[in-house]
Amino acid sequence: MYAHRYHRLKKKKRKEAILPILAVAAGFFLMTGNTRLTERMKQHGTIACYQAVLELYLPGAVLSAKEETWWEGLTERLFPAEGTPSGEDGFGEPEHYRTQIESELSYEDILAREAADENYLDENGNLIENGNPGEDGNPEENGNPAESGNPDENENLARNEDIAKDAVQETGTSQQTAESLGRIGGAGEKKAVYPREKLNDFDYLMQTFYQVDNTTTINSSQLNADSLLGKDVRLSHDATTPQILIYHTHSQEGYKDSVPGDASTSVVGVGDYLARILTETYGFSVIHHKGEYDVGDRDHAYSRAGPALEKVLSENPGIEVVIDLHRDGVREDTHLVSDVNGKQTAQIMFFNGLSRTTQMGDIDYLYNPYIADNLAISFQMQLKAAEYYPGLTRRIYLKGYRYNMHYCPKSLLIEVGAQTNTVEEAMNAMEPLADILHKVLTAQQ
Repeated sequence: MYAHRYHRLKKKKRKEAILPILAVAAGFFLMTGNTRLTERMKQHGTIACYQAVLELYLPGAVLSAKEETWWEGLTERLFPAEGTPSGEDGFGEPEHYRTQIESELSYEDILAREAADENYLDENGNLIENGNPGEDGNPEENGNPAESGNPDENENLARNEDIAKDAVQETGTSQQTAESLGRIGGAGEKKAVYPREKLNDFDYLMQTFYQVDNTTTINSSQLNADSLLGKDVRLSHDATTPQILIYHTHSQEGYKDSVPGDASTSVVGVGDYLARILTETYGFSVIHHKGEYDVGDRDHAYSRAGPALEKVLSENPGIEVVIDLHRDGVREDTHLVSDVNGKQTAQIMFFNGLSRTTQMGDIDYLYNPYIADNLAISFQMQLKAAEYYPGLTRRIYLKGYRYNMHYCPKSLLIEVGAQTNTVEEAMNAMEPLADILHKVLTAQQ
């Protein structure tokens, strides 16, 4: 399923790589009096030396995009050319969203990290705040703020609501009553409008709709409103054959009042409800796959789910939308809830993988030909949610890996609330989510 594409250096170059790098790096550190530059050189020099050791003894564990001399490699790391991520030190291009460098060691390590995006909970359901097993130790360097126990999550949610209020408000719009929502008939008219000229501003787009993990980067060439909204994500065929697949990479995730052993009170039960609404209310043809891939080995859930996902898609070639439904992990004092049409509703978050980290660049063996399509459908979903259900969604989260989103152009990874939400709050979120899916997949205005 995964293609290993490792670059092997010539034996002679491997042997010559270590000592010159150490000597030159040490000379630079001694000669410079610039503290900020010194720290930057130390960081990149350490990485260069570490990679040189790996290239000598474990050549299969290191990727290299091209043949280069040791001097070219060190120079590129110490003095990045224009276009590299920018930061407070003024290096590089300002419209890149700079993030923190992480060390990637091997293909297996990448797969384990890919599976460890949501925080681990102990046997009592409490958040483990010191990082996930197999990661670098600092949770704030390995996940989104909610997943890493960031106490500012509630502040971020309030900020998002303020941004939504800055959109152009439509007049004469009244909220549906609880009775009308009980019939799950949609959200009625738009609550807010986001002008295209605002969306075309890269900084506004990022600050309003996205949060970038500190292990990756993205720029305006990948995220711009014209491209995101220009993709046609409508379904191409009717419900005579399956159109939508719902599954769960992490099927064991539950909620505050979930009953142990009762799947109907877990994220799987939430998936059941979403499938029922999509089928009975909107007339879609839906398959809900309930395979378990995180039992006993959560760190390889994505790679274990891959073959089963391939099989379902090969048996049902008409499936156009794949939804991986999750539940997030947050601090115990964080409650991801919003009032939607009179109901306490768990907030949802769309999640995208970029198959690229700051340290490694594009990850060849986690190649995803559908990144642009993935980004387009999640943004169109996010925009519809902001227009019709302000406060329902958190910002779209962008991280560096792939998350099995390479099997289908219209792939969605959706986090529904967290362990601090109730099952009822999570179930309530499926009603607006189904309506948003219907609007986007049928191009309803």
